[in-house]
Amino acid sequence: MTEHKKPKLLSGGNPQIPKGEGNGPVQDYIAAMPGWKRDVGERLDGLIDRAIPDVHKAVKWNQPFYGRRDEGWFLSFRCYTNYVQIAFFKGASLDPVPPKASKHDEVRYLDIREDDELDQDQLRSWFQQASRLPGEKM
Repeated sequence: MTEHKKPKLLSGGNPQIPKGEGNGPVQDYIAAMPGWKRDVGERLDGLIDRAIPDVHKAVKWNQPFYGRRDEGWFLSFRCYTNYVQIAFFKGASLDPVPPKASKHDEVRYLDIREDDELDQDQLRSWFQQASRLPGEKM
């Protein structure tokens, strides 16, 4: 990402970041997250890194993805107007199941709003559980 040109923010303030593999594009995405959402993105990325030290990262469809190399993706997150949403691709298999249902049976979501306290222990548990499930090929 050049210093001269900031990424365009899409609907809900989601940064438009070019598709790319590795930590660099994910850090570009997080740096472009608007306002309080950037802190949430930094905290989520750090928690994921500590919970799954060999996590594989990429940006696809203007959101960071986390997975196991050659085994698929287990979660992503993105900005909406009033929250940052984590998508657990096999969330219905997590214990406890994340709170928000999806139109896809296995996918579950967690919405993080500006004043929410992050339950780091619960998030770490979900990240570790999700990383052990078969990943999604995308």
